[in-house]
Amino acid sequence: MAKAIGRKLRCGVIGLGMGRGHIQGYQSHPACELVAVADMDEGRLAQAKAEFKVPHAYTDALEMVKQAELDVVSVATPNKFHAPLTIAALKAGCHVLCEKPMAMTLAEALAMQRTAVACRKKLGINFSYRFSAMSFALKQQVDAGLIGKIYFGRTVWHRRRGMPGFGGWFGNKELAGGGPLIDLGVHRIDLALWLMGHPRPVSVSGSTYNIIAARKAREEKKHYSVEDLAAGIVKFDNGATLMVEASWALNNNENEHMVTSLYGEKGGLVQKNRNGTYDFTAEIYTEEGGNLYTKVLDQAVTQPPNAYHDFVDSILQDREPLAKAEDGIRVQMILDGLYRSAAEGREIRFK
Repeated sequence: MAKAIGRKLRCGVIGLGMGRGHIQGYQSHPACELVAVADMDEGRLAQAKAEFKVPHAYTDALEMVKQAELDVVSVATPNKFHAPLTIAALKAGCHVLCEKPMAMTLAEALAMQRTAVACRKKLGINFSYRFSAMSFALKQQVDAGLIGKIYFGRTVWHRRRGMPGFGGWFGNKELAGGGPLIDLGVHRIDLALWLMGHPRPVSVSGSTYNIIAARKAREEKKHYSVEDLAAGIVKFDNGATLMVEASWALNNNENEHMVTSLYGEKGGLVQKNRNGTYDFTAEIYTEEGGNLYTKVLDQAVTQPPNAYHDFVDSILQDREPLAKAEDGIRVQMILDGLYRSAAEGREIRFK
């Protein structure tokens, strides 16, 4: 049952790159009104204010949080600012939807969760790759027991040459925390964990490389301080193992290669993109009566909400969002562990 508040939720968005999707999400929800946006880029701020007809615009996000009397805030900034802005918005009495990755570090992510609990506010993470009809159809099959206990998987996002804004904040470790692992791999890790039922990571071993991007940075005289390829192994408390791979630059044959494969005692599943595009296909493999079957998902019946609508509904219905802070923390454990393992050249075990 929806929680009656007698008015629309007042929403604000910080960061107008990825934040444009958040704006559209809130403006398309009947229980919301977008009243404020914030961005340090005055030109981008003015453009968004005019395009989306937003009443208030701020170059200082903290001023927006203090002055705009908001119920909901989206944080869609460079990763360095996720934790401080989320914590400030929570303390100001706002529910917060934070872009992925949840934070730069596990310590930051835990501080964000503690603040949300103390302030009695919702904290959601924008793991958008869950929110597709295909992903939900696969989740239904897993939850129905068709795959059985999942014990092995591989989750991948490779780009042949796809470094976002080369020379910008994505390639700056001080602002981003890492490269393709924390940018692309975060999506595929979350999708795999969600389908697996969120087992707890107990150890990771990882490697990172900066070969192609480093050469390009030298040639173009641009700053680049993160990896261009990361790979690793994650082991979980239920005995399962997950292989993780992510790259912005790799000598392969597809511009975009995304695949999540999970294998259980009764069957297996694969979700992958087609021919280097953002069009996906899904298959399930089973053994029935000794016969081996491949089932292809042609059409999904369930149409899930988008991440923005689900977050708003979680507030109105006083429930946890589908992509909650705890989920972000488990992903952050893996990200932190893989980077630390690569730096120290050893397996990292979690307490």
